[in-house]
Amino acid sequence: MTTIVQEPNQVLRRTAAQIAMSDIDTEEIKDIIREMKVALSREADGVAIAAPQIGHSMRIFVVAKRASKQLKDDTVFINPEIIRIGKKKEELSEGCLSVRWKYGLVKRATSATVRAYNAHGNEFVMSGRGLLAQIFQHEIDHLNGILFIDKATGVQDIPPEK
Repeated sequence: MTTIVQEPNQVLRRTAAQIAMSDIDTEEIKDIIREMKVALSREADGVAIAAPQIGHSMRIFVVAKRASKQLKDDTVFINPEIIRIGKKKEELSEGCLSVRWKYGLVKRATSATVRAYNAHGNEFVMSGRGLLAQIFQHEIDHLNGILFIDKATGVQDIPPEK
């Protein structure tokens, strides 16, 4: 069973490696994506997960379908890059599956556009506003070894109610 890596594990602080185009359709990458989807599905409050969060320093993240009406399924982003970001920023509440039960405010752009490859190696571009834009920025930070607590103000420990 895949467990979600917790801070201060150093895999969370590395810049994740690009995936070679020839490797996208391999069993290894398919297995990692499967692991990510399973780990994410087990977290009721999780909306996305990056490969480093399950111990793989690779440039992949998955956004859960439940995160946005825009998504028809859990969506895989391989080698993602933000190609456009809105000028308007807002302080938004954030948490992280790898920094469990800590929450804080992070200033994020309210819109963002990402270019990436899907699990079949097809390039796509997706724009998001609100939560989806926040997710893009949070997950790409993960791939660059940055955690939300590095940027957040007012970080609090808020464990779940028993």
